[in-house]
Amino acid sequence: ITTTNRVAGLVSLAGRTVGLLDNCKINVQQLLNHVEAILREQHGVKTVVRLKKPDASRPAPPEVIAQMNGCDAVISAVGD
Repeated sequence: ITTTNRVAGLVSLAGRTVGLLDNCKINVQQLLNHVEAILREQHGVKTVVRLKKPDASRPAPPEVIAQMNGCDAVISAVGD
């Protein structure tokens, strides 16, 4: 049996750093711009880190994963 350590869920996003992962599909920029506005205005997110994959069919490269380490939460978006 393999076990992993789980991180406690966030009670609030206020004052937090949230990563927004762009998968390079059509309209994802518009979606993420809207999500960022909601996060800042309605949830008090302090910092938004915009991250980008090379394309939708491949996983995020190691340097993008490394940037996620500084985020309290990451939202992966799919646009079309």
